[in-house]
Amino acid sequence: MLPLSLYSPEYIASGAPRIFRRIVFMLDWDQVIDRREKVGPWFSLAGMHHARAQSLIAVDRIAAAIRPGMTTLQACEAASDVLGHMGMQRTWHRTIVCFGPDTLKKFGEPADPAQVLGTDDIFFVDIGPVWDGHEGDAGDTFVVGSGPDMQACARAARTLWHEVAARWRRDRLSGQALYAYATKQVESMGWRLNHEIKGHRLGDFPHAIHKAGRLGDFESCPSIGLWVLEIQIAHPVRPFGAFYEDLLIEDHGAANCGALP
Repeated sequence: MLPLSLYSPEYIASGAPRIFRRIVFMLDWDQVIDRREKVGPWFSLAGMHHARAQSLIAVDRIAAAIRPGMTTLQACEAASDVLGHMGMQRTWHRTIVCFGPDTLKKFGEPADPAQVLGTDDIFFVDIGPVWDGHEGDAGDTFVVGSGPDMQACARAARTLWHEVAARWRRDRLSGQALYAYATKQVESMGWRLNHEIKGHRLGDFPHAIHKAGRLGDFESCPSIGLWVLEIQIAHPVRPFGAFYEDLLIEDHGAANCGALP
């Protein structure tokens, strides 16, 4: 039998030998790969890398356009302008900008559109654009003015994300185990983890048709280029938090479950 990694959707979609593709598509696809990691006919790993790169650039450009004194509504309008100028096709989830106390809100909880960014404040940006038929998703936290605790919170969210992603690359942990590790780490760092934010699928638009659920509930090792790791933390006593997310991808040629052969 061919090794399981050859059945990875990115391999099949991005240039597997024709005879192999004909054999695979004669099989029962549900028996070949977990339905939660299915992709559409136009999926490519290169497309996911492009969508990720564009989304990361967009987050930084949006953050640079946000100034103290702006309302959340004005910041979201600025974000839309940035994405439009960059050639985004559409969004697969609404653009989110949260200021100050709204950084504690979960995905789906609306931010106050009249909230004003202060001169010493914290905010995060979370975008879900589609580029060339592939979904991006990127989020990061930024601080304006002076606020050591806020700066530390933003750094901690990024640090925790990278520590969890490193465990995925090195130890092939399941989605469930990744968030269990995040819980353990965040306690030692002195922050609180939002346990309702547990990551999700991405893919060629729309990934939602595959009904994959949350990364934190996935009992297998997530494949490269299909899952977003999300981290949202809160200050232990003060009313603010930080958010960071990115696509789980290979790093410096690290071996991984779901890796291309």
